Amino acid sequence: MSFAPAISTADALFSVLLTMSPERLERLLTDDPQRAAPWVRAAAACGLTEAQVRYGRMLLEGRGVTRNPTAALDWFLRAAEAGDAEAGNMVGRCLENGWGAPADPARAARFYRQAAEDGHAWAQYNLGHLLLDGTGVARDRAAAFGWYRKAAEADHARAMNLVARCYEEGWGVAADPAAARDWYRRSADGGYFRGEFNHASLLADDDRLDEALARFARAADRAPPASRLVMGRALCGKAEPRLAALGEEILRCW
Repeated sequence: MSFAPAISTADALFSVLLTMSPERLERLLTDDPQRAAPWVRAAAACGLTEAQVRYGRMLLEGRGVTRNPTAALDWFLRAAEAGDAEAGNMVGRCLENGWGAPADPARAARFYRQAAEDGHAWAQYNLGHLLLDGTGVARDRAAAFGWYRKAAEADHARAMNLVARCYEEGWGVAADPAAARDWYRRSADGGYFRGEFNHASLLADDDRLDEALARFARAADRAPPASRLVMGRALCGKAEPRLAALGEEILRCW
């Protein structure tokens, strides 16, 4: 009689994963969520932080598995404790929004800060929001601007829009309309719909109407429905007939 310990399903699956080429492994783990779920779960259970983060996202969103934010947070915490910056950002998101645990913005800020210091652009952007509004931390607009700027310099298009807004409003940095204009353009060129809309607004103010119309239309195409509605209503209120007409068209397609 053998007294060897039974091999768990996760260990068995993981042993198969180890024999796969990187290309086959990538295809498998990014396959149809329902088909990929047991493999991702196996890799996560065996300590791969990338798989832990991926499986946490699947649980958080209910992709391929039953939605379970509490379990998602547990997996993010495991990976964050192993030093994974993406996981740290996701723990921050869960704690900020109350996904899988009561909302705790102060604790979220600590996870964001660690990931931000490790160079994670989304964590830098998210920490900037908490600092800008004083949510869970002392309000510090200069620090918020600094984190937005770090994320923007890493090509984070949303952060570029916030850098521009800080320059426009003088939040945490001396007001600088020229710098604001430049960062709104960069955000727009980076594909962020709010940056596109803000850049278009400045073009319209400069009477560069053809360029502004093209930018407004592109912003509306990229925006989610709720934001598209806000954009359409804002343009409908414009005195310039072509801008108002574009606003009406956006609302018709909303």
